[in-house]
Amino acid sequence: MVTYENPDVYTEMTNQPTNQSTNQPINQPTSQPALDVQVRLFASLRQAVGAGTLTRSLPVGATVADLVQMLAAEYPGLPSAAGAIYAAVNRVYANEATVLQPGDEVGLFPPVSGGQAGSPLFEITAAPLSLDDVAGRVAAPNRGAVTVFAGLVRGETDLANPYAAAPPSVSGDEQGRLRTDYLEYEAYAEMAEEVLAQIGAEVQERWPQIEVVSIVHRIGRIEVGEPSVVIAVAAAHRKGTFDACSYAIERLKAVVPIWKKEVGRDGQWWVEGPREANPAQSVALP
Repeated sequence: MVTYENPDVYTEMTNQPTNQSTNQPINQPTSQPALDVQVRLFASLRQAVGAGTLTRSLPVGATVADLVQMLAAEYPGLPSAAGAIYAAVNRVYANEATVLQPGDEVGLFPPVSGGQAGSPLFEITAAPLSLDDVAGRVAAPNRGAVTVFAGLVRGETDLANPYAAAPPSVSGDEQGRLRTDYLEYEAYAEMAEEVLAQIGAEVQERWPQIEVVSIVHRIGRIEVGEPSVVIAVAAAHRKGTFDACSYAIERLKAVVPIWKKEVGRDGQWWVEGPREANPAQSVALP
């Protein structure tokens, strides 16, 4: 995760952020050669900037932190758009000290979501999900246990529940329940599918008896009662399959670049997870 430095990183003469390795203003003309990077923004960050893709030039040797500082100066709403910002360079998680190379694709996003019969095991899709379809991706004659977990869109949430996620300003109805009309999911799809596959590998390392894992997540508008994610694991026998599904959904919620927007009578907002969910990349904002 990357963070915003204090105002001292901006030069008084130019009011532009500095390259942390050279102490030169990033947008100030210098004799240094420049490099171009492609920037992709997601969820609340995309909303704050007003665009999902950007191209920016930085001095050779610039880091992810330098890029974020440049964008923070250009888009004042960016620092408050998310409680934390994570970065990926070429679809691999990166930290603020990662040095950028010409042509890099940098994804910026808030905290956080090969099969049979032509269907991939790990997929981000806009199509409605079927539990039977995902179970079929892992089924085989030698696999006597197929365990499936499905996450469905709730129509109401008890705000007193410790697992409920809602802005402090939302009080719900007279019973303290939040009414949801629908959800909208967004993903950094190419990276998300790779991370889903990594989770599948983690599951099989922890439970070697599990022969195959499939995780499919839907994006776009999803109505109440529809599944947003389906996880299926298969083994010769059932031992460990329930725990494996539980592990997979917890890891998905922590590290997969998928974001949820809740829409209801109390308004709409992006539901973001805790900064501690992905501690390896986590640096707290001031």
